[in-house]
Amino acid sequence: MIALEHLSLSIHGTPILDDVSFDMAPGKVFGLVGESGSGKSMTALAIMGLLPRGAETSGRVMLDGGDLSKLRDRDLCAIRGNRIGMIFQEPMTALNPVKTIGEQVAETLLIHTRTSRAEAMKIAAEKLARVGLPQDKFPLGRYPHELSGGQRQRVCIAMAIALHPELLIADEPTTALDVTTQAQILDLLRDLVAEEGMSLLLITHDLAVVSGIADHVAVMQTGKIVEQGETEQLFRHMTHPYTRQLFEASGHQPDRAAPPNNAPMLTVEGAVRDYALPRRALFGPAPTFRAVNGVSFTMNSGESVGLVGESGCGKSTLTRAILGLEPLQGGNIRLFGKDMTPATARDLRARIQVVFQDPYGSFNPRWRVEKLVAEPLHLLPSRPEDWRNRVALSLEEVGLPPDAMQRYPHEFSGGQRQRIAIARALILRPDLIILDEAVSALDVSIRAQILDLLAELQNRLGLAYLFISHDLSVVRTITDRVLVMRAGEIVEQGATEVVFAAPQHDYTRNLIAATPTIPDAWREDIHA
Repeated sequence: MIALEHLSLSIHGTPILDDVSFDMAPGKVFGLVGESGSGKSMTALAIMGLLPRGAETSGRVMLDGGDLSKLRDRDLCAIRGNRIGMIFQEPMTALNPVKTIGEQVAETLLIHTRTSRAEAMKIAAEKLARVGLPQDKFPLGRYPHELSGGQRQRVCIAMAIALHPELLIADEPTTALDVTTQAQILDLLRDLVAEEGMSLLLITHDLAVVSGIADHVAVMQTGKIVEQGETEQLFRHMTHPYTRQLFEASGHQPDRAAPPNNAPMLTVEGAVRDYALPRRALFGPAPTFRAVNGVSFTMNSGESVGLVGESGCGKSTLTRAILGLEPLQGGNIRLFGKDMTPATARDLRARIQVVFQDPYGSFNPRWRVEKLVAEPLHLLPSRPEDWRNRVALSLEEVGLPPDAMQRYPHEFSGGQRQRIAIARALILRPDLIILDEAVSALDVSIRAQILDLLAELQNRLGLAYLFISHDLSVVRTITDRVLVMRAGEIVEQGATEVVFAAPQHDYTRNLIAATPTIPDAWREDIHA
């Protein structure tokens, strides 16, 4: 259906792609796998003709006998959205925040066809219903910010398939989604390929995802295709060391010490957190939404506890309450025997730090690393005279050189920025670090490095971790106990291996079943 023939790309003289060649068959799923920076997204942008200024290409991108790389932008505009659709990784940045979802899906129809606006909106409603957003529950007048991450991704899919494209390119469409939403999106894409007869180019760093959906897989490293073939055959007979490296990283087990039997450090008793909703009538009662409902658990010093659940289940709300950033309407939270509330949080916050999902979003881009890592020192009565030495030590502990202090966040890769975020959390030598989806956006090899780092720091410094994640495979490797949260309540908790091996609650079983895995028979062949 589409073929890349010896495609090479450089941007301002820097080589990006090197002699990339592969064919995609009609009605099939083609998986393109590799680490961040390997050239996967640039390959997709080269197909779409969306390369940045300064890009120079050689080779051919063939569609029905014509070379897309030789077309003018006006001609490419007639193909984009019409014959080739694309789903981007982050739907919130791909969607227009000031246009309704109905308008954005209809826009493709209005640009490429002579359909009237009324007819375009009717078709938009049909497409949104097809991707699981029926009009009775999700009116066309809703805006992107009124939807969840998975729902926004469905809007992007509806836009991409509005004109029945021959090729759909999905660039990391499920990276930031929880496991059940990810499973729903992958099932939707698989069904669309079968029903519409289109081809799907699925770009991902997750081998488990492609193993369950792709017919053909190509593995990319530093701009080159190092191995490709039919999915099952490639997994059973991995011939390139890089492919095996990705496989090993996907199931990596950090070297962790046995959990200590220490005294309780954090106690949550009957925590309740309500939010006020808009009034339905001017003088009517103000409705509320209960985000956290009677949550109770205890966490010991030096212990690693996982908190898992779907998006919107209350994990982040509970985290903010534990950090003393939001008040409770019921229950209490005690840290080291003292009540943790917004009023008392400052005295305790030096002993509890947090690492966020997106370090780039949590950093001030105008600050050098030196100032970023030293930021928590404001919690001390006065900044110590040796603060620069402390910053250098924290950076060395996470595997970064001291000269990184004088650089800015944009000068680092995603994995390095996450190390800087961990260094910032370490500088006060806290007892507890909360990791909020700290590795969900990282590719498998970088994720393995960060998990090893966290395990080594815990073994050496006696840290306790509250690990919040929707990735159950990660939680299983890094935690001693796990709490499963649903609709604001803890529905199951216990030792991690016990919960994963024999889940008692139906919701836990559904979460585990939705987690993509490489078939055991394939794994046996790989290890053999």
